[in-house]
Amino acid sequence: MKQTHLYDQHIKLGAKMAEYAGYQMPIEYRGISIEHEAVRQHAGVFDVSHMGEIRILGKDAAVFLNDVFTNDIYTMTPHQILYGMLCYPHGGVVDDLLVYQKGENDYLLVVNAANKEKDYAWLVERSTSCSVQIIDESERYDELAVQGPEAQKILEQILGFSLKQLGFYRFDEEFYQGAPILISRTGYTGEDGFEIYLGEDSCKALWKQLVEEMKVEPCGLGARDTLRFEAALPLYGHELSDSISPLEAGLGFAVKMYKDFIGRDALLEQKENGIPRKIVGIELLDRGIPRQGYRVLVEGKEIGILTTGYMVPTSKKPLGLALVKSEYAAIGQSVFIEIRGKLVPAVIRDKKFYEKKYQR
Repeated sequence: MKQTHLYDQHIKLGAKMAEYAGYQMPIEYRGISIEHEAVRQHAGVFDVSHMGEIRILGKDAAVFLNDVFTNDIYTMTPHQILYGMLCYPHGGVVDDLLVYQKGENDYLLVVNAANKEKDYAWLVERSTSCSVQIIDESERYDELAVQGPEAQKILEQILGFSLKQLGFYRFDEEFYQGAPILISRTGYTGEDGFEIYLGEDSCKALWKQLVEEMKVEPCGLGARDTLRFEAALPLYGHELSDSISPLEAGLGFAVKMYKDFIGRDALLEQKENGIPRKIVGIELLDRGIPRQGYRVLVEGKEIGILTTGYMVPTSKKPLGLALVKSEYAAIGQSVFIEIRGKLVPAVIRDKKFYEKKYQR
């Protein structure tokens, strides 16, 4: 099993470790709720070096990416980031990812950790008729995510340059202690924050400055999941998968039907004929905690399944996201959640569990 370069630091801090995407990763340090609230109120730092980075280069790079990516590559400018999906011909999702435009026909794809080998193979298989290089650069990069309302101030003190001009979903290539880094105003928590791609030595040094000198809360994957869930951000394998389309997940903003891409015909048919299922918010009306995989029922009939659920640290409410048949997706629809054989009353609600605090 792989370890990130910060493994020894995680052990030193007493992190609870577990396997994730082939890596030993920290799940929590002082506790998920403590780490969750640190990000909401102050700042937290996550080791996300397990994520995948794939470089696309060559004269056909933009053409190739636009053919496989649901969003429109041609709307991008250098140092911009675009969110979207790779889709199968039937409309299911290979992965959701970020595309960084580093220059003309030079793109960096940041993909989900569990999917990076699959994504790389899928891209290579579809590139045979294009003049492109597809390079898996995952081993080149470590990655830290610094998230929360104090993230900018803290990083500016450490890095020694202003981040005020760095807009949402934009990135710059800078230097830290003489070594190159890439820093973007992105994140997966619903708060303002930054993701920093850097080499091993720089990663260790920056982690030490953040945690030991600036007293930034180290956060594990547990808080990362409660934060992204509370902000209603999808996670592959939960709200997206090879059997859940971007339209069912409510991500139509990142699907540009006016252009061609793999999966477009299936998604267009879905849109024209009516999207069969939808991801909705769920709130329990009685005691219990909703969890992934629990059935959603109406009058004894299964109409969907929970994709994620928690007793949310910020609101202390038992909330979930669920994939349900569209005819039952209206806000206010009464449902039951089956929890260990017991039917717990619940209601379908909006997915606005938390007001995002992005700096746009």
